[in-house]
Amino acid sequence: MSLTEPASRPTRLTVLAGPTAVGKGSVSADIRAHHPEIWISVSATTRAPRPGEVHGVHYWFLSEAEFDALIEQEALLEWAVVHGTARYGTPRAAVEEMLAAGRPALLEIDLQGARQVRERMPEALFCFLAPPSWEELVRRLVGRGTESEEERERRLASARLEMAAEPEFDAVVVNREIHAAAEELVTLMTGHLGPPTSDDL
Repeated sequence: MSLTEPASRPTRLTVLAGPTAVGKGSVSADIRAHHPEIWISVSATTRAPRPGEVHGVHYWFLSEAEFDALIEQEALLEWAVVHGTARYGTPRAAVEEMLAAGRPALLEIDLQGARQVRERMPEALFCFLAPPSWEELVRRLVGRGTESEEERERRLASARLEMAAEPEFDAVVVNREIHAAAEELVTLMTGHLGPPTSDDL
């Protein structure tokens, strides 16, 4: 190591994905509240904001034309159509800036996006957020009350496919309780800032 190189290990991007309604947003919000040292990427989306969501904090809410422009500029690390309706994507520049600055970075995205990131950044740590059971996932989705019956059925169909992707991930965190799941994820992140060791397994 030369004198110009930082003493700490370079950070490694962590990707959090899982089925719809499993609580990815809630876990990310808990990390944001308790671990300001961790940077959480803000995704862009063409869907409308839900009650309480803030532009630039929870998502960048864009028009179809604005999203098209980002694709044309190759400014997205990944993007996908989710649940057959809205598009979601991750602005590339902010992620690269945070990793270069040595700050732990978390990317909370859907399964399609996670697969694209694996192609572009295979060195990232991929974590699957799982529900305690399928029945609990259905209960959370129905209890959220933010979707129509048609959209709930579409999301459940997506969730069945998403649950089957669990073996593709490096680690699994079961979301029995939001704060506990968030702390487990942070432990995985900070334990994987460099190449995995026997202590990480």
